Parts: sequence; C-alpha cells; structure tokens
Amino acid sequence: MKDKLVYLCIGIALTVLFFVFREDVYNAFYYASGFNDQLWNLGLYDIIAIITIIMAWGGAAVYYYAINSVRWDRWWHWLVVLAVITLVTPSICYAVNVHSFSEAGLEFQLEAASFEVGNLLITALMFIIASFSMRWWSSNCRHTPIPQ
Repeated sequence: MKDKLVYLCIGIALTVLFFVFREDVYNAFYYASGFNDQLWNLGLYDIIAIITIIMAWGGAAVYYYAINSVRWDRWWHWLVVLAVITLVTPSICYAVNVHSFSEAGLEFQLEAASFEVGNLLITALMFIIASFSMRWWSSNCRHTPIPQ
C-alpha cells in the first residue's frame, strides 16, 4: 500500500511542478516572441496547462476506473486511450487559443498550431505520469501498459 501512495504522490508532485513551470515547459517546445507574449498577457498559459492536466489525469482515470474491463487490459488498449487523449487535448487547447486571440483582435493561427504540436508531447507525458500514478488501484487494468 505504501508503494502505491508513493507513486501517486510522485505523480501529483510532477504535475504540480509542471503547472508551476508551465511557461518554461511550453516555451521549451515552441517560442515566438509576439505569440508567447500574448499567451502570457491573456493568461492562456494557465488555461492550457489546466486543460492538459485535467484531460491527462481524467483520461487515465476513465481508463483505469470507468472502462476497467478485462477486455481492455492490454497495452494496445492503453495506447488507444493515450492516442485519443494526446490528439483531443491539443485540439481543445487550439480552439481555446484561437478563440481567445480572435476576441482580442489578434491573428496567431499558425503559431497556435505550432504551439500545440509541442503540447502533443506534453499531454502524452502527463498521461503517462497519471497512468503510472493511479493504475495501482484498478481491479482489471493495473498491469497495463507494463506488468508489475
């Protein structure tokens, strides 16, 4: 039981670190001075990071606790959920970016698309962290993607 809580605490700590250093993490993947300045000015770093965290942890929770089926306990099923979350999350974030920029009278569609390519990798990493943090309490899928 202690090991399971350690994994959960490590996952939560990594997620909090990501949120604290969200601007640096996102800037490491994509930086264009005007675009990133407007992300900061409009508070979009916070919104995008929160969407990414909620989707990654929520997707892992759905897989391990809602789906939690013997028929879906193989690594390729986990990979399908990873792919869906990794593609849907940046799409939502792109829509939020473009909508916020258009309301502010700005045009950064190409930059927003490039930015979300980096968010693909961040989302996938957050989903993996969430998976390894919460999989231990699943009754059927706890051995997915890597057996204990």
